[in-house]
Amino acid sequence: LLDWVKYKGNPVLVPPPGIGVKDFRDPTTAWTGPQNGQWLLTIGSKIGKTGIALVYETSNFTSFKLLDGVLHAVPGTGMWECVDFYPVSTRKTNGLDTSYNGPGVKHVLKASLDDNKQDHYAIGTYDLTKNKWTPDNPELDCGIGLRLDYGKYYASKTFYDPKKQRRVLWGWIGETDSESADLQKGWASVQSIPRTVLYDKKTGTHLLQWPVEEIESLRVGDPIVKQVDLQPGSIELLRVDSAAELDIEVSFEVDKVALQGIIEADHVGFSCSTSGGAASRGILGPFGVIVIADQTLSELTPVYFYISKGADGRAETHFCADQTRSSEAPGVGKQVYGSSVPVLDGEKHSMRLLVDHSIVESFAQGGRTV
Repeated sequence: LLDWVKYKGNPVLVPPPGIGVKDFRDPTTAWTGPQNGQWLLTIGSKIGKTGIALVYETSNFTSFKLLDGVLHAVPGTGMWECVDFYPVSTRKTNGLDTSYNGPGVKHVLKASLDDNKQDHYAIGTYDLTKNKWTPDNPELDCGIGLRLDYGKYYASKTFYDPKKQRRVLWGWIGETDSESADLQKGWASVQSIPRTVLYDKKTGTHLLQWPVEEIESLRVGDPIVKQVDLQPGSIELLRVDSAAELDIEVSFEVDKVALQGIIEADHVGFSCSTSGGAASRGILGPFGVIVIADQTLSELTPVYFYISKGADGRAETHFCADQTRSSEAPGVGKQVYGSSVPVLDGEKHSMRLLVDHSIVESFAQGGRTV
C-alpha cells in the first residue's frame, strides 16, 4: 500500500438531503448484508439534536445506496461521531468478526458525542433484515447510559483481529497542555493503550475492556508484591525502583462486618466529579493507590474506590481518578473523573493501573469501568 491513485468517481458518499455537510462522517467497518454480495456500513449524523446512525449498502465500495430509516436514533444526544458497531459473544470469551450474527450474540452500538466529547455505548439486539438495532435497556441507550471511559477519552474505534480472535479498541486521549508546552515536549495528545473488548457475562449490561496481552511483554524483573493492612487515613509507601512505566494490579478486601453495620446517609448520591476528590473522606473511603507522587506529596494522583451506603442498606461502589493535585503547572486539566462500578457478591474491589509519563489508564473490576 505504497502507491495510490485517487478514484475519479469521488466523492463516493455525500450527505443525503436534510443532513448538513459537516454532520456526516466516520463510516464504520462494513459487514455482510442479508443479500449475496451485499455489504452494509453505518455512519454518524444528526437531525436537530437527535443523534442518528445512517446505513448504506454497497457491493463494490465505490457506489453506495442509503437504506430507508436509521439503524438507531437517540433524541438530545447531538452529533454522533466515530460510530462503531460490532457483535459480542454472550457465551464465549473471544471476539467476533464484524459480520458475525446469530444465537448467543449481542451487538454494541457506540457513538462519540460531539457536544460533550464523550464516548458512549450500549448493548442490544440487531435485526439484520429490518436494519434496526434495539437497546436491551432503554435507560442505558447509546448517549444517555454507559461510557467506554470516564476520563479524557474520545473518538475510539474497534477492529477484529482474526489471528488472535479478539476485538481490539483504540481511543484518543486529548491532553490539556498549552500549545507552547506541546511544542516543547514534542507531541500533542496520545492514543490509548489498545484494549480487548468482551461482553460482561456477569452483569449482562457492561463491556469488559482490558489492556492487550502484549503489554505484559513490557514487564521486566520480578514483580513487587506486598500485602498491607490499611487503616483509616493511612498511606503505605511502596518502594519501586526507577521505571519508565508501571503496570499495577491491586485488590482490596473490605471488612464485611464493618460494611454491613454502616449507614452513610450524608454520601447518598455520591459522585466522583462533585465529591471534592480523594481529600474528601468518609466512613467507607476513599481507598486506592496514589501514583506519580513527589516526596512531599504536594503533587500526586490518587485512583481509588469509594463506597456509599444509604439507609436502605444498599452499597454502591464508585471508581474515581483525582487530578486536582496531579500537577502544580497552571492551565492543565485538574478534574476528578469516574463513575459507579458494579461489584458483585464474592468479588474483591480490584483495579489495574497503567502509568506512563503523562497518562494513567485505570481499569476497575476486570475492566467493567475504565
